[in-house]
Amino acid sequence: MITVVGTGTGAAPSDDVLAGAGLVVGGRRHLDAARLPETAERVVLGPLAPALDTIGEYVAKDRPVLVLASGDPGFFGIVRVLAERFGPERLDVRPGVSSVAAAFARIGLPWDDAVVVSAHGRELRTAVNVCRAQPKTAVLTGPGAGPSELGAALRDAARVLVVASGLGSDAERVERVTPAEAAARDWGTAVNVVLCLDEARPLGPVRTVAGPGERPSGWALEEAEFTHRDSMITKFEVRALALARLGPRPGDLVWDVGAGSGSVAVECARLGAAVTAVEKTADGVERVRANAVAHGVDVRVVGGAAPEALAELAETPDAVFVGGGGRELPAIVGACARRARRTVVVAMAALDRVPAAREALTSAGFTCDGVLLQSSRLAPLPGDVTRLAATNPVFLLWGVRPPAAVEEGVAQ
Repeated sequence: MITVVGTGTGAAPSDDVLAGAGLVVGGRRHLDAARLPETAERVVLGPLAPALDTIGEYVAKDRPVLVLASGDPGFFGIVRVLAERFGPERLDVRPGVSSVAAAFARIGLPWDDAVVVSAHGRELRTAVNVCRAQPKTAVLTGPGAGPSELGAALRDAARVLVVASGLGSDAERVERVTPAEAAARDWGTAVNVVLCLDEARPLGPVRTVAGPGERPSGWALEEAEFTHRDSMITKFEVRALALARLGPRPGDLVWDVGAGSGSVAVECARLGAAVTAVEKTADGVERVRANAVAHGVDVRVVGGAAPEALAELAETPDAVFVGGGGRELPAIVGACARRARRTVVVAMAALDRVPAAREALTSAGFTCDGVLLQSSRLAPLPGDVTRLAATNPVFLLWGVRPPAAVEEGVAQ
């Protein structure tokens, strides 16, 4: 058997487990803290492959192995790779308290409504986008993805960071800082987890399902659900297909360029994505903000005209929606296509704009498709009868970056 023991915030391994171990694998601090038998071989965890090979040699000889891990090793921990390599039936897992549970306990908050994201050995941008979209997030950190880097990426967000270091040790430290304060410090290597909180919403409702807030029961909301000017809003039929092609999800960043009322931005945020809306008019900026507040989502709003305003956005979006545009539309679509990782969706009322927008997408390496959407809605007439009322036709184009290009990081 391979016995996997969660230490640090959990209980120390028992004497019987220690005494019977022929091989002990773990971080240096875990090995130093354990009362290991002198006869046991020790392997300090660094690269996983050599450690797994050594474990495999002991397993092949039916010799006992002890793996020391932090907290709950089945929660973003080593249990996954051990189960894949040796099979779950060979594992005796004795979990401790996860660093996430311990950190929330230290600040007296429940975490059944928190989103947990790992930045250890992964892209930081996913954690940043989740932090922007959700009011309560726990980020498991790693080299190059710690409090400093997270704080730098969240400087413009109304968030508080709780940095938990050395949990369960004599050097335990739990500190509340602003993103800017986090970015300015060297936090060392003892950080376990960073909590990112919107303190205006520290307590969610009573939950029956753990995790982020309930996903919306529907999308493509009626225009009446948004404040807008003179019906200048993306109609729900167009929004439905645009959302299907944008595919917003937790961890994504979506731009809504030429946001108008922000209906697309709000709907993407309701589906869990982080969203930046770009709108050139001052009253439009306030309208987007008001609609975001009304729907309980966080949308970053940038005032300015595209494509110039896009130069101020340092992040790389996963998907972009472009509405309106006028004569500048081809330049806007081209600028968005050069930045987008996955897809760009363009809505146009003018036939004359379609060829140039399509060219802008294909020139950036996207495959392009589109439709003309024409719909007629039921409308009442006197005498308890119904007619069909036609809406204005809209062209919807979408460009999709080939999967191989996304994987190779072609989008800059």
